[in-house]
Amino acid sequence: MASGGLGESTVIQLGLINAEDKYLTAEAFGFKVNACATSMRKKQVWTLEHADQAGGSSAVLLRSHLGRYLSSDKDGNVTAECERPRPDCRFCVVAHADGRWSLRSEAHGRYLGGTEDRVVCSTTDEQWYVHLATHPQVNLYSVARKRYLHAHPGRSELAATAGGRFLSSTGALVPEPQNDTGFTREFRAGTVAFRDAAGRYLAPSGPSGAVKAGKNVRVGKDEVFVLERTRGQVASICQLIRMKSQIRKFSRWRWTRRRSAVLSGPVMGNLEPDSERSDSVHRFGKVSPFIFVQDAPEQLLRERVFLAAVTSASCFFELEWNGAKVMLKASNGKYIAAKKNGQLAASVDSAGEQEEFVLKLINRPLIVVRGEDGFIGCRKQGTGTLDSNRSSYDIFQLEYNHNAYCLRDSAGKYWTVEADGVVVSSSATPVYFLFEFCDYNRVAIKTQQGLYLKGDHAGVLKANAKSIANATLWEY
Repeated sequence: MASGGLGESTVIQLGLINAEDKYLTAEAFGFKVNACATSMRKKQVWTLEHADQAGGSSAVLLRSHLGRYLSSDKDGNVTAECERPRPDCRFCVVAHADGRWSLRSEAHGRYLGGTEDRVVCSTTDEQWYVHLATHPQVNLYSVARKRYLHAHPGRSELAATAGGRFLSSTGALVPEPQNDTGFTREFRAGTVAFRDAAGRYLAPSGPSGAVKAGKNVRVGKDEVFVLERTRGQVASICQLIRMKSQIRKFSRWRWTRRRSAVLSGPVMGNLEPDSERSDSVHRFGKVSPFIFVQDAPEQLLRERVFLAAVTSASCFFELEWNGAKVMLKASNGKYIAAKKNGQLAASVDSAGEQEEFVLKLINRPLIVVRGEDGFIGCRKQGTGTLDSNRSSYDIFQLEYNHNAYCLRDSAGKYWTVEADGVVVSSSATPVYFLFEFCDYNRVAIKTQQGLYLKGDHAGVLKANAKSIANATLWEY
């Protein structure tokens, strides 16, 4: 799904459920396909890809967790063994009013269906429920308006995330789900459209761009959006400088190479990894709306001064963590230091107190946490038991205080660590953890005693890891 905005399009991952409530499953042995599973785990997750990136067709591809593509031959036999897309791998999605999909083979005109070990393509139009496995926190970019959806600060309308409220087809934001807050997703040529129960599509309207279901029952440019991954945004605060003002609007920033840099407010920016580095170096880098840039050894950073038009090596900074604080190393091998007059300079060989910053996460008041085996969620409301392999997510309140974070569930209980290291959600008072921002939109969660939270295949969440590994990284 190609992005028309400033971010990167989200990868659409989903599970498909047949009429018998069984998930379409890709097995490693023989790359066979069945519909036997009653819950969604790794083998039941499929990645939706647009078959023609240029947008010439609405056909899609379904890629399994093994990196192989679902296909059907002329006799209707279905496998998931193709390493590269072929004509047999292309399916057309027909979205129905109740949200279910029909998947028709573009090459042979037959529909995907079946039960248990007998999954085939036939002339019978079987329909599948769609269980999204994508991280639910995304940005929506209007292709027509070339703007991002946001909650209007003065009116109860969407002019997208809106403090936990739900968008209705009338355009109003309401506190609870109701009949007109449900929409059918339609994926089209790298974009997505949202259709209400009456067959009308969401679109921005009027000068304010308020989003509601219009009169159109066909999808045009106004009705399509791009789903983008929502990057973690942080405010970088130096402990030696008293902050007084916020950084001004990023569109007023420009390059400078001569004047000194003065830091008079928290520097805010997105977290992005260096895609050209194959190791796990943690970097703070360029993506809208804010960025640190270091170009020459004595280059200083200045409020309202810069935006990089093109990402280069000088746009990235390695993060070296020291408890709750972090040091920023520029591409010249020097650390960024904050001077008493507010100046920032990438000119220090070894880091000390003046080179320590705090990165405060500012765009996750509500947080959903997912590991390599699934989402973190309460096994049963009121019990406090947390599982790290759930197919559905729970939303937690994220609270920040004294450079640390606590997570609160819907019952008002906080995450805490028991004597055996098991993490539960049962504390009546806040228990604070340290966040170490790592790979793309992933964070390592660390106790005050220096142990990382780690999940396993069985869903047990423990604070028992002494170093960062895949099992200790959490998408947020």
